Amino acid sequence: MIEGDIAFALLLCLSFALFSKKFNFPPVPMYMLGGIAIGVSGLNIVHESGVSNFLTHLGLLFLLFMMGLELNPSGFSGKKRNLFFSGLTDLGVNILIGFAASVLLGFPLYEAFVIAAAFYISSSAMAVSSLIENRKLSSPESETILWLMVFEDIMLLFIIVAFSAASANPAKILLSAAFVIAFFFIAVRLLGSKIRVLLERDDDIPLLFTFTAVIAAAGISGILGIPDTLTAIALGSALSSTNPEMLEKHAKPFRDVFLILFFVFFGISVDLTDGFPVIPVVILALLAIASKLLSSMAIGMFVHKNPYSGIEVWSETTARGEFSLAIASMYGTPLITTTVAMIVLITSFTGGFMGRYSYRIKRFFREKRRAKQDILSA
Repeated sequence: MIEGDIAFALLLCLSFALFSKKFNFPPVPMYMLGGIAIGVSGLNIVHESGVSNFLTHLGLLFLLFMMGLELNPSGFSGKKRNLFFSGLTDLGVNILIGFAASVLLGFPLYEAFVIAAAFYISSSAMAVSSLIENRKLSSPESETILWLMVFEDIMLLFIIVAFSAASANPAKILLSAAFVIAFFFIAVRLLGSKIRVLLERDDDIPLLFTFTAVIAAAGISGILGIPDTLTAIALGSALSSTNPEMLEKHAKPFRDVFLILFFVFFGISVDLTDGFPVIPVVILALLAIASKLLSSMAIGMFVHKNPYSGIEVWSETTARGEFSLAIASMYGTPLITTTVAMIVLITSFTGGFMGRYSYRIKRFFREKRRAKQDILSA
C-alpha cells in the first residue's frame, strides 16, 4: 500500500532524526542507511512508487530553489581572487581525480563524468551545520569554506546544463534555458517591489506564493522540454534580489520534509546485491577523501599561508551528500546511483567525525612535523 510505505518511511525518518540529534551525528547517512535496511538490499518491505517519486522530486526542486536563492549575481562583484583560486582548485583537482579513477576502474566515459561530478561536490548542508555545531564560524577558515560551497553551487548549475544538453538537442536546451532564465530575471526586475510587499504579509499568501512559484517553474520546464532542476535554480537566483530570507523561511519546511524522503527512498532504491563491485567503490570513496585533502592543502597554503588551515578546510568539505545524490539520481544508471550512494555514506560518516575532531587531526600533524624537525636538527 503506497500510503503505508510513505508513512513507514516518515516514521523511520523521525526515528533516525532523533537518533542523529541525540548523538550529534550527520543525519543524511542515517536516513540512507534506514532506506537501505528496508529497501531492496535489506528487508525489502518498502518500495518506490509514483507518489514517492513525486514527493522526493519535490525535495530536489526545493533544494535547488534554495540553492538559487544564494546565487545573487550582485553578491559576487568585488570578490578577491582567493575565491576563484579556491573554487577552481577544488573543481580541477576533484573532477580530474574522480574522472580518471572512474575510467581506470572500468566505467564508461559518460558514467565516469557523472561519478566525477558527484565525486567533486561537497555537502554544503553538512559543512554549514558542522561549522555551527562545532562553533567554528569565527575561525579564519570558515569564510573560505562557505565561499567554496557557493562556488560549488555555481558549478552545479553548469553541470546540470552540460548533462541536460548532452542527453537531448544541445542547441534547443541551451536556447530554451537562456530564454527561461532571462524571463525570470526580467519578470522579477519588473515586479520586484510587488513581490517584496507580498512576501512581507503575515498571512498564508507568502507561503502559497513560494510553493506555487517553484511548482510553476517546474511546469514551464515541462512545456519547453528543459530540466525542471535548472528552472528551479534560475528562479531562486532571480528571486534572490527580492527578499531571500523570507523565501528561504517559507521554502525550508517543504525542502526539509521532501528531501528527507528523498534520502530514504534513495537508500531504498540502492541495490547491493547481484555482484555489486565493492572494491572499486571503496577505492573511489577513499580517493574522494584523499582528493579533498590535496585541494584543501593547496587552498590552505595559498589563502591562509599554512597547511593547518588546509586540514581545517579538508575536515569540513570531505563529506559528500545531497547534491552528489541529486546528480546520481538525475543522470546515473542504477549502478551509478548505488556507487554514489556508497561514496556518500563513507565520506559523510568520515566527514562528520573529521569536522568534530579536526583539532585532534591538526594536533597529530603538528606533532609529526615537530618530531621530524627534531630529528633533522639533532
